[in-house]
Amino acid sequence: MARHTGPVCKQCRREGDKLFLKGERCASGKCAFERRETPPGQHGRNRRFKKSEYGMQLREKQKIKRIYGLQEKQFRNTYEKAEHQKGVTGQIMLGMLEARLDNIVYRTGFAASRCNARQLVRHRHILVNDRIVDIPSFLLAPGDTIKIREKSRKMLMIHDAMKRVKEGKLVPYVELDKARMESVFIDYPTRDAIPIRANEQMVVELYSK
Repeated sequence: MARHTGPVCKQCRREGDKLFLKGERCASGKCAFERRETPPGQHGRNRRFKKSEYGMQLREKQKIKRIYGLQEKQFRNTYEKAEHQKGVTGQIMLGMLEARLDNIVYRTGFAASRCNARQLVRHRHILVNDRIVDIPSFLLAPGDTIKIREKSRKMLMIHDAMKRVKEGKLVPYVELDKARMESVFIDYPTRDAIPIRANEQMVVELYSK
């Protein structure tokens, strides 16, 4: 499967917003978006144009897709699954993206970014209900327990990430036990509990055309 291998900070500049693709670096003075908010490319600084309705919808779709690190086919499949469920499609779609294993590993604080979380899952460092799961897109169910594998609990990358975690700042749909390096996915989140700035309704409008 194709994956992005270029500078991720260019993605933030292209979308005109912080996507927090580098974890704590994005909150520091080293953030490339803070130093240069213009779109990437030699003509980025001079680009001045009015976005069409389609253009705004496309940018919102790209923003959400890049936040969660998905390819187009993965993102479209998630949307189509959400579309067939009862409720508000956009909110259901975001809830499904938040319930991905790699995202919950990141939200829990076991990894500094979703990219690092995906690596931990792929390398079989994560247990779900005491069983190894190495699929980043694995959808968690309410009540599922996520743990760091016993052999992996001394990894410096995990400890560095967890030092930055303050239990009071966790999202409300994840419960963390730092001492046991274990968390519980409580339930699918409501829209106001998901801490991303994006207009998911525009994505629904884009795919509905």
